[in-house]
Amino acid sequence: MKNHDIDFAVLGGRIKEILYEYVKIQSFTNTEKEREIENFFENHFNQVTYFREHHEFWGTYPLENDPLKRNVCWAMVKGKGKRTVTLVHHYDIVDIEDFKTLKSFAFSPDQLRKELLLHKDMLPEDAQKDLEEDTFLFCRGGCDMKAGGSIQYALLESYSELADFDGNVIVIGVPDEENLSAGMRAAAKLLAELKKKYDLEYIMMINSEPHQRKDFSKGVFSEGTVGKMMPFVYVRGFLSHAGKVFEGLNPVSVLSEIVTRTEINMDFADAVNGEAAPPPTWLYMKDSKDRYDVSMPLTARGCFSVLTLKQTPSELLSEVKRVCQEGFSTVIDRMNRNYAAFCQKTGQTVKPLPWSAKVVNFKELYEEAKANGGESLVREYETALQEILKDMEAGKINMIEGNFCLIEKIYDYIEDISPRVVYGLLPPYYPNVSNIYFDGIAPAARGMSEKLSVYAQEVYHQEYTKEYFYTGICDLSYINIDDPQKQRASVADSMPLLGQYYDIPFEEIKEISMAGINIGPWGKDFHKLTERVYKEDLYERTPHILDAAIKMLLKGEDN
Repeated sequence: MKNHDIDFAVLGGRIKEILYEYVKIQSFTNTEKEREIENFFENHFNQVTYFREHHEFWGTYPLENDPLKRNVCWAMVKGKGKRTVTLVHHYDIVDIEDFKTLKSFAFSPDQLRKELLLHKDMLPEDAQKDLEEDTFLFCRGGCDMKAGGSIQYALLESYSELADFDGNVIVIGVPDEENLSAGMRAAAKLLAELKKKYDLEYIMMINSEPHQRKDFSKGVFSEGTVGKMMPFVYVRGFLSHAGKVFEGLNPVSVLSEIVTRTEINMDFADAVNGEAAPPPTWLYMKDSKDRYDVSMPLTARGCFSVLTLKQTPSELLSEVKRVCQEGFSTVIDRMNRNYAAFCQKTGQTVKPLPWSAKVVNFKELYEEAKANGGESLVREYETALQEILKDMEAGKINMIEGNFCLIEKIYDYIEDISPRVVYGLLPPYYPNVSNIYFDGIAPAARGMSEKLSVYAQEVYHQEYTKEYFYTGICDLSYINIDDPQKQRASVADSMPLLGQYYDIPFEEIKEISMAGINIGPWGKDFHKLTERVYKEDLYERTPHILDAAIKMLLKGEDN
């Protein structure tokens, strides 16, 4: 068999075998079950002659300080030369609560199809059609994204059987993509170590997330991914009895105004080259009261998700500050108008209420507390941080509440008790990444989407389009960076949990910086009961296209 030649008639069957075993594992994100993947990984590669003989070229890599003790799974076919293509996929999956009575079939594609056919009338029309025609494979995790992982593993297995292989191919399976991308952040460190140890030159990273289609006749290649930031807003009000509403300030009213001004607001949605990020949405919102009484809550807090194509943290936070300021001022103006009306009806003299719109970021609040408390604040804050981290690790509180607990601790040293808004960022932070932003792109990686579109048209008469950003959020966010110090500084002052609970290896990402592309099978209904992947893509078309991309990249020419 010639170098890089693969028997694709055999490969499709092998992909199916791998996938059926892969999806059996109930690797729910952010649970101990993710570790069950490691047994599957070891069993798989111990059966491959090349990897049985070369244990140094595969293994697991631990996530640092991970309470669940999870690992990145990696394997490499080490051929001749430095040129290296990396393939990545995540193996964690979302839960199956929506499967209800079909939960026992969620991880068995053939059995699930039989059961769904018995209940097909409850499915959307499009899903019924795909089910009856048997053109899609239904199961939890098959589409998102063990299909892509199975294709990658089968290809790597095939490459390991080829003599005199030119170049190197690494496949990485990561946990936690659906939560905080701890797996990919650890993988950046792993890749930096492998680069140094084996003197590798990274040409491109290929992710194999499923793609969605607006036009069902056209596939999609993505040359980057949206970023994500999660601003938090903490509103400190002023307590009063519900019968004395003008003597206090209800923080819920301020937070509600801020929510109204941001929820699905297209002013926050980036647009680049005809593509637009979806507008933001609030993921968490509550007040501080844990029992009923006839007083206002003292605080209200929440956070919202913002997807980005070009916005930086400083730009977004500047916009958040503006909205908080305007929202707060609007509430105060409304209160004054209503108070004037109340005074008129009750024959009282109208006086302006004492409130003003105060808005500060997290760092400003901390520095104010430090000016008041000095080293005592520093010590108590660090002690509180460690206690909160332990509670988060034990599952007593979640990350969002842990963040607000830190702000409450700072408030122990704040002398100004007047109402104000505090804003900042919560983990995770996904930088927006696209090949159009990356100056260091290797010649062979330039125009990869166009090259593959020509290939797919010639071989399959299938049209593919290019997008600059994958809008589903994915691990490609951590493949290249320009200025690591600047990136770290852009989030450090606004993210209380950055450093110990959550961190991004900006420096290692700089070391491994490479172009990226998403080449995955067509999928539908991610995270739903009807999650499914297109069989023709899964077993035939995507493996061919992925192999073609790897050949072009390892050939080392601007084809």
